[in-house]
Amino acid sequence: MKIALENAGKKYNREWIFRNLSLEINSPSSIVITGGNGSGKSTLLKSISGFETPTEGKITYLEDQEIAPEKIYRKVSYTAPYIGVIEEYTMEELFQFYSKLKPFRNEINYPEFLAIIELEKAKKKAIKDFSSGMKQRVKLGLAILSDTPILLLDEPTSNFDKNAITWYQNLIRNNLDNRIVFVASNNQQDESFFCEKEITIEAYKK
Repeated sequence: MKIALENAGKKYNREWIFRNLSLEINSPSSIVITGGNGSGKSTLLKSISGFETPTEGKITYLEDQEIAPEKIYRKVSYTAPYIGVIEEYTMEELFQFYSKLKPFRNEINYPEFLAIIELEKAKKKAIKDFSSGMKQRVKLGLAILSDTPILLLDEPTSNFDKNAITWYQNLIRNNLDNRIVFVASNNQQDESFFCEKEITIEAYKK
């Protein structure tokens, strides 16, 4: 997989969130996006995901051939605090629903998934009854364990205590192979410790 940004820029109203951003990323690669709160880290992730279109420039995706931006969602797993899950579902219903959208790595089944996210005791609960930390485990498990070549993580350890942070670190460490991974984070020690490259969003404001 290859992602190429060519003079990409995004603005809302008259404010440029980022501009003149050019880079090529080939898998496997891991990149952290840094910047202050409200600087545009999440906007850059949304643009890379194909959920938002650049205001100028372009983002292209190449696998065996070029992938149209409107179809790249099939190749992307994305989780962020502002992305929810269907809270009326039980954990099993959510897993079955999600597995119809994207396959899981190593053909992980439901009992294996529950064991990996360490929520076996909550298998009959509705997601709405989960704590914020449990919901974060579910979202990270669905994203990281999906068999996609592009993985986007926005503040992955939000709502996590020390033990949950260790769980996340082990999970991501074991699922990096053959992927392009972007992490939007200001907590590099906990969240993006594995990243090889850094994009500082403030460097692309003009």
